[in-house]
Amino acid sequence: MVRALFGRPWYVTETLEQMYLIGIGSLFLIVLTGAFAGQGFALAFSVELADFGAKNYLGRIMSISIVRELGPVLCGLMVAARVAAGITAEIGAMKSSNQLDAMVAFGIDPIRKIAVPRLIALIVMVPVLTIICDVIAILGGWIIAGLIAHVTTTMYWSAVFERLIFGNIFIGLFKPVCFSFIIAFVACYKGFSAEGGTKGVGQATTESVVLTSITILCVNFFITKLVFSLIKGYL
Repeated sequence: MVRALFGRPWYVTETLEQMYLIGIGSLFLIVLTGAFAGQGFALAFSVELADFGAKNYLGRIMSISIVRELGPVLCGLMVAARVAAGITAEIGAMKSSNQLDAMVAFGIDPIRKIAVPRLIALIVMVPVLTIICDVIAILGGWIIAGLIAHVTTTMYWSAVFERLIFGNIFIGLFKPVCFSFIIAFVACYKGFSAEGGTKGVGQATTESVVLTSITILCVNFFITKLVFSLIKGYL
């Protein structure tokens, strides 16, 4: 798949279609998840910070936790749950109906035709969806800060922007790119290797979602550990 990224032919129409399906199709789910997750985090943090008289740090904690961890991981898991299952099921159905064999017979590379457009679409759209999730979550935290925690708007947003520095933004955008490769690799592999007809496709779809979600959580830890050791001075 990676090698096919740099070779012709390029299926632009398929790539744009997948970008629409993955990006616009997942937008409502990402907005809803970000809004309630951000409000929940803000509510929990505000209660704890109130015991120490440090509610003014709510914006700072929200910015760090959402941009570094919550936004990328939540977005990755939501996209994996929705997109990985669809990719695996679609490719698996094409294989069970011999459509992949027909492509090969006509001289079309299934990897370049099917897998690469989905990989490109994920690389582009998952970071975009992560940014949207971050913004919505921080806005949700702002609502809780003003209505429940009684933190002023100026204090909240100044604390938020104080921690929007290079290191945090880099981590928040690097993780979604890695998650994109995980989703594409696992989903396409499970789809191309599905066997046993419709029953095998269903089993491959379930395995795809489970394996993708677990891999994202594991890789998230190692990325955080690696990045902290490399750019600790910028955090």
